[in-house]
Amino acid sequence: MTPDEGREHLTEQLQAVARGDRTALAQIYHLTSAKLYGLVLRILSNRDEAEDVLQEVYLTVWNKADRFDPTRASPISWLAAIARNRAIDRLRALRSRSGHDSAEAANDLPDEAPGPLHLLETGDEARRLVTCLETIDERTRGAIVSAFFGGRTYEELATSAGMPLGTMKSAIRRALIRLRGCLEP
Repeated sequence: MTPDEGREHLTEQLQAVARGDRTALAQIYHLTSAKLYGLVLRILSNRDEAEDVLQEVYLTVWNKADRFDPTRASPISWLAAIARNRAIDRLRALRSRSGHDSAEAANDLPDEAPGPLHLLETGDEARRLVTCLETIDERTRGAIVSAFFGGRTYEELATSAGMPLGTMKSAIRRALIRLRGCLEP
């Protein structure tokens, strides 16, 4: 299956899920769960939590598939955004429950597994994304990659870059607008 055929197939499956087709949800799970699990696990660094979040992701897909717009994003991008947001929400909840940043200590441990960005680079869509990312200045590109593939928050990025939060948000927003323009067919 070519990347375009795969994207079209996932789009059709999401539209079927929006109509209440459980078989389509199972198909989406089969096609995307490994990638999404890798993304969530990279953010949470805990297999049990990642599995719980992955279940939440597909529950969200079941409940919100009607909101997917193939003219705004590819199916895998839409699914990855849901997964990333759920994982970050869970990470914040875990941090607030524990009363300390034990998750920060996990950031110092080396991760030998290929990250979600590396896994995505194998497809045509990812190659286009990488090409477009290269048009953005290195500092902003690093912030975008850290935020969207590493699970870092805007506040964490601003602190590590030594800049005001609003400035970081503005820089990322401008870069995302530029990326959207670059990625549009």
